[in-house]
Amino acid sequence: MTSSKEEVEISRLMVFLQEWDNGTKAVRHRILNDFINTNQGKTGPELELQFAQGASLFLTRLTAWLRLTYMVGTCVTEQLQAIGVFLSATSGHRYLIEVLEVGGILTFLEILKLKQLQEDNKQEALKLLQIIANAGRKYKELICESYGVRNVAECLANSKLEKTQEQAQILLELLAQGNPKYQQQVYKGLIALLPCTTPKVQQLALQTLRTLQMLVKTVHPCTIEPLLNILKTIHYDVQYEGIEFIKILMNYNVRKALLEGLVARLNPSMDDIKNRSKILDDEPTTILTESLPLFVQQAAAAKVMGILIQESAEIAEELLQLRVVHHLMIAMGNLDHADSQRQASLTLEHLIRTFPVVEENVRKAMGETLYELYMINPESMYLNMDSVQAAVLVGNKINIPGIEEVPG
Repeated sequence: MTSSKEEVEISRLMVFLQEWDNGTKAVRHRILNDFINTNQGKTGPELELQFAQGASLFLTRLTAWLRLTYMVGTCVTEQLQAIGVFLSATSGHRYLIEVLEVGGILTFLEILKLKQLQEDNKQEALKLLQIIANAGRKYKELICESYGVRNVAECLANSKLEKTQEQAQILLELLAQGNPKYQQQVYKGLIALLPCTTPKVQQLALQTLRTLQMLVKTVHPCTIEPLLNILKTIHYDVQYEGIEFIKILMNYNVRKALLEGLVARLNPSMDDIKNRSKILDDEPTTILTESLPLFVQQAAAAKVMGILIQESAEIAEELLQLRVVHHLMIAMGNLDHADSQRQASLTLEHLIRTFPVVEENVRKAMGETLYELYMINPESMYLNMDSVQAAVLVGNKINIPGIEEVPG
């Protein structure tokens, strides 16, 4: 037999549910906001007490209305936030099961795909998927089995707001951790984001790849080209993440291919740099505009190799076998891009001071006068370089067959 207090609570619950069932859009909007403000952070038992042990009756109504209205955008954010109150409730695992049983994962993922929905709708859907993913490995697998990785990656690529992008990044990282069955799928999804034209998306993808690389034992060769293309960016934050990722990959199976790719980027294939001056006389503005991304990449390649050879003598020796000195001097002679000259000069200087054979070959190729001018101040020598000196650098034939003993 129920007590009078319980009867009052049940009666109050029935009135509440009836108001919801009969309420207009405006009424339901008010009920949702009141519920969110009143119950945010409550535990499962506290929600049951609030609803006279019938909290699931309201949750069922929430999920049903969401499925009926999310495509037209009716109170989607408020509905998702209200469902989030249930899913995030401590000791409220039953609510998670109830949401999953009515296709909650598919609904949340569908929200991410709809172009007509607002960004805040998608942010809330991503937060709910994060809660589900945090519930354990089998729930991460459920999301992935529902094409979750693809949908979340596409959401990250297409979103205009950083908040949405960051929530998508968090979810992708969650889906990879403690989920060995789908780690590679997440990893490849992130690689597919690298060609994206949005710098923030590239930055977030690279950050996540750096984190996941410790979980993934090998690197697919398809990683190399989009990663090297990242070096064309004019955005420092993106370039930094790209360089840091390249440094990590030096310990993996793609090391040789990456080093070969970096050396090749020192000599852009779009034009023969030796003939660039003649071409520039015809259409200087057009050529320079088209060349800029390749020149930025050229400078970045020289920079990252400078970092690598200072950290590893072994990598420096491998680069010498790839004729890096020859290509660095070509970059030094690029009068159209000062940063290429500067970065190549600094990297070459380190090789000269480390390997006597490099010093010997560079001195011979430059000639005594130009070499002495260069060694006085490698960082700024290019500022006063004329076309004749540049032609000497670009036309070098250096090919170091072996490496002399490294001092010290």
